[in-house]
Amino acid sequence: MHLQFIPACFNVLLLWILTTPHEFAHAWVATRLGDDTPSRDGRVTLNPMAHVDWIGTVALPFVTSLLGGGFLGWGRPVRTDPSKLRGGLNGFALVALAGPFSNVIMAILLGAIAVATRAHFPAFAQVAAQGVRLSLYLALFNMLPIPPLDGSRLLLAARIPIKIYMEIARAGFMLLIALISFTSLGRWLSEWSFYGARAILLALGAFRS
Repeated sequence: MHLQFIPACFNVLLLWILTTPHEFAHAWVATRLGDDTPSRDGRVTLNPMAHVDWIGTVALPFVTSLLGGGFLGWGRPVRTDPSKLRGGLNGFALVALAGPFSNVIMAILLGAIAVATRAHFPAFAQVAAQGVRLSLYLALFNMLPIPPLDGSRLLLAARIPIKIYMEIARAGFMLLIALISFTSLGRWLSEWSFYGARAILLALGAFRS
């Protein structure tokens, strides 16, 4: 088995960079909707140390990247209290969507950086282009309806019985590992993020002479 050490290190670094605005977006939207929980927890910040989950942001993404399989990773979840949010569970859904939406915005920004630097700083542009793909991957991955991912919050917003949600949550971690390790899900997410990244770069003029 060929271990991909350098790509794994780059993936962890990029994940940490992309996780920060993702979790900040959750915290900021929750605060704007009236929940002071993220503020009290110190999460309304762009300090990367405030959002790192040493398992989800470092260990698992490094191992899954090292082995060349699907990429598995996340940041430290932002605590929110739906009872304090304007709109209740509907507001909760907006908070959940804020993270993946921030990843799409970051993908576009990184794409612009890649295009602007490709002529004079090609190595940097290549890293930025990889960030476009990874950011889209994170947006798609986090929309999976499995705890602790953002998509699972949409289940609550859809009024799924809390007992069913808790049962899913108990197996969520192992379910994610199984899906990435033993199904084609990781490959599909990688392919979709690749085509999405290519579309962004193409739209920004990356492949024009």
